Amino acid sequence: MAQREVSSLANTVNATRTFLRGDGRYHISLDKVIKTMNETGADMTVKYKETARGGLAVNIIEC
Repeated sequence: MAQREVSSLANTVNATRTFLRGDGRYHISLDKVIKTMNETGADMTVKYKETARGGLAVNIIEC
């Protein structure tokens, strides 16, 4: 399993644990979450998306 998949799995497990511990008072619908994530992605510049045009992709010094 790739590092990225392991990280996603860990995030999913943690989110599920957090959800199950709650009392349901802070319920957010799936539609609202999807809409918010879509808006966040649209607001991000291409440089910070997974395009290899920014961040570590351009700042790692080869050994």
